Amino acid sequence: EKFLYSKDYLLNRLATLTGGRVAEEVICHTCTTGASNDIEKATQMARSMITTYGMSDKYGMMALETRGNSYLGGGSQLACSDETSADIDSEVRVMIANAKKKATEIITANIDKMHKCAKYLLEKETITGEEFMNIFNGD
Repeated sequence: EKFLYSKDYLLNRLATLTGGRVAEEVICHTCTTGASNDIEKATQMARSMITTYGMSDKYGMMALETRGNSYLGGGSQLACSDETSADIDSEVRVMIANAKKKATEIITANIDKMHKCAKYLLEKETITGEEFMNIFNGD
């Protein structure tokens, strides 16, 4: 199990978390409640990158959030002004918007492969990693 993650890894993970919603928008031209958990995780991850991990270009290595003892039910608390808190929200929105843009580019570039995988799943109901890679690589 991995415990240390790079900024690039987390940014790619954000793009992955936005991918479900993007796929709905690109293919179905609508959105549903299906991506709610991914949206929550993406928001938490982006916020942690900025407030806890020092991965914000604007704030750098500055702890903007303190975490209570989780054993005692303590959560996290921002350690900054209301103005900085609003600015953090803005940075979170930008980070997620950039991740969504990346996911849109990836999905749009691979839309034919997505349709092939969907057709395969409709026929077979399941797909292995090897079968997916065969479709993805055009085999």
